[in-house]
Amino acid sequence: MYLVAVVWIYVASMMALAEATSTTGTVLGAVFTFVLYGLGPVSLVVYLLGTPARRRARKAAEALALAAVQQDASRADLPAQPDGGRHAPGHPVAAERKEP
Repeated sequence: MYLVAVVWIYVASMMALAEATSTTGTVLGAVFTFVLYGLGPVSLVVYLLGTPARRRARKAAEALALAAVQQDASRADLPAQPDGGRHAPGHPVAAERKEP
């Protein structure tokens, strides 16, 4: 993947160099050529093709963090999820006392 990106940048830089040294070209045109034909598309393609790797790294970090939290909870003899659900356990004391 990176070989294609490097070659693409090389070709775009050669295009920019040709425009800068041309009798009808300008340096500003060469800069725009390099940015719009080189850096812009290459950065977009590298970002899009790197998405699965970033996703795998994020999931691995989350799994590692979850394992560390569960290991710490088991050391303290506390269950990781007290009621087995995703909600907090209910309060053991009633919120309002009823008079007899």
